[in-house]
Amino acid sequence: MMRFDGKTVIVTGAGSGIGEATARRFSEEGANLVLIGRTKEKLDRLAQALPQARTLVHSADVSKAMEAAAAVEAAVDRFGGLDILINNAGVATRGDITETQDGDFQNIMDVNVAGCFHMAKAAMPHLKRSKGAIVMTSSVSGLGGDWSMLAYNASKGAVTNMVRALAMDHGRDGVRVNAVCPSYTETDMAGGIKEDQAKYDAFMKRIPMGRPAQPTDIASVIAFLASDDAGFVTGVNLPVDGGLSASNGQPQL
Repeated sequence: MMRFDGKTVIVTGAGSGIGEATARRFSEEGANLVLIGRTKEKLDRLAQALPQARTLVHSADVSKAMEAAAAVEAAVDRFGGLDILINNAGVATRGDITETQDGDFQNIMDVNVAGCFHMAKAAMPHLKRSKGAIVMTSSVSGLGGDWSMLAYNASKGAVTNMVRALAMDHGRDGVRVNAVCPSYTETDMAGGIKEDQAKYDAFMKRIPMGRPAQPTDIASVIAFLASDDAGFVTGVNLPVDGGLSASNGQPQL
């Protein structure tokens, strides 16, 4: 099924995890693909497995406005326009407010929040022309609180509400804006959980489906939200969490 044949898609944080799986999914469905990330070696390795004529690698730090704008310009220069922006780049840190260093808090807000802002701002004029879509990677941590995840919660809460604001402001421009909200997904970022059996077991007990998400699970929902199949869906922060957020928080007895 080639839902994105001829469409140009930017994926940030494309070098690994959810970003890599998402890039592969869009490429399989015919998209012209622009891979954005800070580590060019990872992007180059992924690009080698994708059709060269439909793939562009552009190294950028999306937390910096000028680099985000240059990434969008590179996409438009190569493929003649822009149809879909996947704002996926993100970082995480643990700690309550007494443990979170000022620099760590600023970094997570720069990447997770400002990165989404800069990319969306640079992309919006082109998305208005194409009647395109933005999909962001938020988190169940942007829908409710976690213990010892202050900075991450704050950043993903901001992304969640940015989605709503963008959807309201630009719906009449024909631009749809949504987000996926994963729970624990088996990526490098979450690797420490699987290495700690007690933590891993605690997570699995809380997920009704009894397993973690794979990056491909998230990528398939991102592709749906970006596609015409979701043509009347905007302003939605969609949990992709195996049922975790269905709970009211009471323990399983």
